[in-house]
Amino acid sequence: MSEQDDVEREFDVRWADSAEHKEPSARARMLAARWKENPPEPVPFRGDPDHSGPRRSSWVSTAVVLGCVAAVILLLGYANFRAPY
Repeated sequence: MSEQDDVEREFDVRWADSAEHKEPSARARMLAARWKENPPEPVPFRGDPDHSGPRRSSWVSTAVVLGCVAAVILLLGYANFRAPY
């Protein structure tokens, strides 16, 4: 085979996009077959998020983090102060 034949056989995207019939993907075929027997129930565009408990405000979370950092700094400082040289 010559190199020119390879160029002619190269996949042309415009040719593929202009095809009259495009076969659906395997997943689309599987879902279509499944939904014939058991169609999916309608769902809202965006469902309400599941709330597992009351949500803390951002300043409470910030205060908890800063408190933990301060406690670690104080603990390390105390341990360093008590360590014999």
